[in-house]
Amino acid sequence: MARKKITSSDVAEKAGVSQATVSMVLNHKYNVSFSRETVEKVENAARELGYRLPGHKNKKENKKEKLIVVFCPTITSPYYVLLLQGIEAVANERGYGVFICNTQRDARLEEKYLRMIRALSPQGIIYACNPHPDYISQVEEMARTIPLVIISNKEKISTVDAINQDNTEVGRLMARHLLDLGHRDVAFITPPLTRRQWQRSKRVDGFVREFEKAGLSGHVIIKAADESVDRRNPKTDSEYSMGYALTRSLLEDGRRFTAIAGQNDMMAIGAVDALQDARLRVPKDVSVIGCDNIFYSGIRRVSLTTIDHFVDLKGRDACDIIIRKIDTGLRFGEGIRPTSVYNIEYSPKIIVRKTTGYARMDRPEPVNEKSDENKIK
Repeated sequence: MARKKITSSDVAEKAGVSQATVSMVLNHKYNVSFSRETVEKVENAARELGYRLPGHKNKKENKKEKLIVVFCPTITSPYYVLLLQGIEAVANERGYGVFICNTQRDARLEEKYLRMIRALSPQGIIYACNPHPDYISQVEEMARTIPLVIISNKEKISTVDAINQDNTEVGRLMARHLLDLGHRDVAFITPPLTRRQWQRSKRVDGFVREFEKAGLSGHVIIKAADESVDRRNPKTDSEYSMGYALTRSLLEDGRRFTAIAGQNDMMAIGAVDALQDARLRVPKDVSVIGCDNIFYSGIRRVSLTTIDHFVDLKGRDACDIIIRKIDTGLRFGEGIRPTSVYNIEYSPKIIVRKTTGYARMDRPEPVNEKSDENKIK
């Protein structure tokens, strides 16, 4: 006796939803919003019943495109551009395409892209930053069936492959360099210190703790941008403008400092320009240090002291892990592939250039001229 063909009505009955809902969920209609619970109900029901969409071939019958998906919070930051270049270099060498999901640090966009993954059917996924806290369990679940790497900042996910970075150590190195130069009163400028972007706080914490160890508790001014900044679509000059504006604000506050540390290089470059516009010399009057060692930092006119944590290599290693796991899966077959979790971590290194020097004890007062409105956004 022939087995009864499973229909969308059967799936709808099992999932407890309408037939229209089944159709929209399984056909990935992204202009219609469903709760994660509804999507999972429908997909689980379809899987258990063995339902296949009309006209859709089984995955094994399809010739898969060699595709790696990258979740990236912004494509305007030089840091993430470096990271993507490393990923794409390895992917192109091995014949893989790269599909970039620019989440713009928006949880709703990240969730939408996570739903789209089912339609894209990539061979691997790279998270260029930590997943939103609300989706960590979903990412862990996905990593059980598809190679997935997180380029992380000491995230607590031990079951997922990761390229790690200890941001506390990065902050400590920045502080140690300034302390060795005699700086006792310093400032740290940073984008918003939010729950989502908790890795920023780790860098600040490492910096502050090093000053506390030196008996200088309370000698670090933390100047963070307002949380609303992370809700705006980033522009190519967003980080520079943030660094410029925060430094101007520091100068207007009138508190004493002989050095500024920037959460990243673009913010530090913005700080340098703000100081120079206030007729303060870098590093004679105020030293400046950044982080990431992006291309602009090494330009002779900029010559920014910074921390190198090998961004390009992180991207290359992340893609290498993905492809290695894909190849392993193809060799061993489904269900019997060996269990392995890769965890790579680089030791950050300070690059001393011309924006840091010995602390000046008699730093002159800044000239309070009207700032360039194009620089403060």
